[in-house]
Amino acid sequence: MNDMIFETVVTTVSPEGVPHVAPMGVRYQDEHVVLMPFKPSTTHENIIATQYAVLNLLTDTRVFAGCVTGRKQWPLVPADKVKGSRLASALGHIELHLERRRDDPQRPVLQMARVHEGLHAPFMGFNRAQAAVVEGAVLVSRLHMLSAEKVDSEMAYLQIAIDKTAGSAEREAWSWLREAIAKHRAKVAEPS
Repeated sequence: MNDMIFETVVTTVSPEGVPHVAPMGVRYQDEHVVLMPFKPSTTHENIIATQYAVLNLLTDTRVFAGCVTGRKQWPLVPADKVKGSRLASALGHIELHLERRRDDPQRPVLQMARVHEGLHAPFMGFNRAQAAVVEGAVLVSRLHMLSAEKVDSEMAYLQIAIDKTAGSAEREAWSWLREAIAKHRAKVAEPS
């Protein structure tokens, strides 16, 4: 399996039709996309129940930051061939069907077959601030596992890219991440 991980956003839908948006690192393996969602998670449960997911390829890093800071409502449009939705802001999307599952107590491996691909806008490239927001979102998703010193060091380095190259969308996303870190620290500091 290719060990290179690509940061994307996966949309799934519950059997009742409730959409779910989640950032996720994925691997590409020949014509398949390999997902390894945590157990338990809404993404995992939805894929197992419906057999479908949509991979969204985008540069609007507010979606990454928003999802890890509690902002999970994003404009969606129906998928073309599978039950589900894609992000309206996606530059492209890949509709997926569950082909094989290797169970694991923590992170099952879901091998997804490509059903349909759509291209909606050209990819102009990333600026450094977009990459910084994605890295910051990963840090925020792991606040419970990382020391405050590690988070502060990483965020300080990423701040350089924000200061030099961020547009309004990246600055908004960055503010959400900073706010989430402050809230986490305040909660940890509360007496039990």
